[in-house]
Parts: sequence; structure tokens; C-alpha cells
Amino acid sequence: MNYTETIRSAGTPIVEDMLTEEISQLTIDHPGAHDADYRARRNFIARLARDYRENCRQGQRAVIPFISYTEEETEVWRSVYERLDAAHELRASAFYLSAKRRLGITGAEIPQLIDMDRKLRRLTGFRLAPVEGLVEARAFLKWLEKRTMLCTQYVRHHSRPDYTPEPDIIHEAIGHIPNFTNEDFAAFSQFIGRGARIASDEQLEQLSRLYWFTVEFGLIEEGSDIKAFGAGLLSSSGELEHAFSGNVERRPFSIAEVIATPYDYSDIQPVLFVIPSYAELKESTREFIEGFGR
Repeated sequence: MNYTETIRSAGTPIVEDMLTEEISQLTIDHPGAHDADYRARRNFIARLARDYRENCRQGQRAVIPFISYTEEETEVWRSVYERLDAAHELRASAFYLSAKRRLGITGAEIPQLIDMDRKLRRLTGFRLAPVEGLVEARAFLKWLEKRTMLCTQYVRHHSRPDYTPEPDIIHEAIGHIPNFTNEDFAAFSQFIGRGARIASDEQLEQLSRLYWFTVEFGLIEEGSDIKAFGAGLLSSSGELEHAFSGNVERRPFSIAEVIATPYDYSDIQPVLFVIPSYAELKESTREFIEGFGR
């Protein structure tokens, strides 16, 4: 799976610029680019997110939209979930497996953002908010300082259930959201958001690399084992299998090395970093962010 953006990469229009007549601006090589029904469905779900944001902006009561997913969309979810479930039991961190159960994420149906938001608020005070699509890196990361994760709600195209060139609800729910039930990870994310708000352009690129090699493609020590916690790994069977093969270099985590390591979001990852714990990741990131502006 190609992850994308990632972190809603620099150069992508920020969400306010996406409110065109057709909100789903799909590139020509997107699996759903030539599917009129899929584009219309994407636009419908995107407009619900836009309306949510407009209500928030105007100070009105805003409720995260409940999406009545179609049978076709649900089958895409089930297909991806079934392929990943066994791999998770073998490769995912114990914390992630527990968090998935606490949030009630199963293969039976696509979880609703509003339900996961309520559970996260009770556990760590982290919140979820729907968004139309890709968001420019600084804008996206800054929301994390408010302990808020912007999430899409649409589903990837049914012709390629194993692939998405952008984040969808499968990537968000299976990959990202369970980690926010951990307070150390939530605090780490908040530090990332604070850094994005005050960072220079050069520092923002460093934060993007830190986010990529942890939130998206991070590994973690678990006793004598190494397990996966990054969303890009946990929502892609191909990336997860590759991460534990002999074709990837796994290095001990060092912020200095991470921020100096470029990545190619369009290719399978040749280098991954292993953090000792969420707590140590949080503290290392706090110290790093405190150096901004000096």
C-alpha cells in the first residue's frame, strides 16, 4: 500500500482550498478516478465533513457525521481487515492489540468516527474530527497540539482493496486511532503539533520525517521482540510483512538520525526505526521541540 501524502504532504492544497464544486480531486492514476459513482460518493461524504467544519467555525453545535456505509464499502473493509488480522496477532504490539479491542474495532463493520471519538475522549481526552481529504502538513500537524486528529471517512475504491494513494477510514481506524488510547503517545502527538506551530520550514521537514518514521512506520521494543505500531505498517499487509523481512534495515531510534533520514512515500520502506517505548519517544520529542526557536 502506498501511504501517501504522507502526512498530508507539503504542496497539497489545504482543506479550505478543496471546497470546489467537486470536492474529490482524484489524480488520473487513482483507482476511482474514472468511476463516476465513486466520485459522487466521495463528494457526498466530503460535504458532510465540510458542513461539520462550517458549523464549528460559526460556533454552532457540530456532530461528527454518521456514515451509512454501503455493502460494497463494508466488503472492502472486511477484505482488508481479514487479511490484516492474523498478521496483527503476530506482528503488532500488545498495546495496539489491546487498544483495538477497547475501541471495539472488528471485521464485522466499518467503525464510526463518532463512536471512536467518544471512547478516546474518555480514555485520553484525544478527539477526532472529520476532514474532506488531504491537508497541508503544517495545518494537519498543528491540530495535534489541540489533541485532535483529523480523519477522513470515505473508503478506498473497491477495485483495489489492498491499495490507497491517500488516507481513508481504513487507514485511520486500523492504523492511527488505536494508538491515541495511550497517554504517552497522545502527549507525544501533542508535542508534534506544538512543534509544527512554531517550526521553521526546515524544522517542519524534520518533524515530517519524525512523524513518518514513528506515527506511520514506527517499530517498538517489546521484551526481546520487535513489534509494529506505525499506522502505515498496521494498515498494510504488504508493508507489515516487509518490515519483518530481511529486506529492511531496522535501526535503534535516534531523533538526530531520524530527522536526517529522507524517505520516499511512494516506495516500500528500506529503513525503519525501533523506539524503546512510547514514554521515551515522548520525552525525546519534548526535548527536541523545546530547541525550536533557540
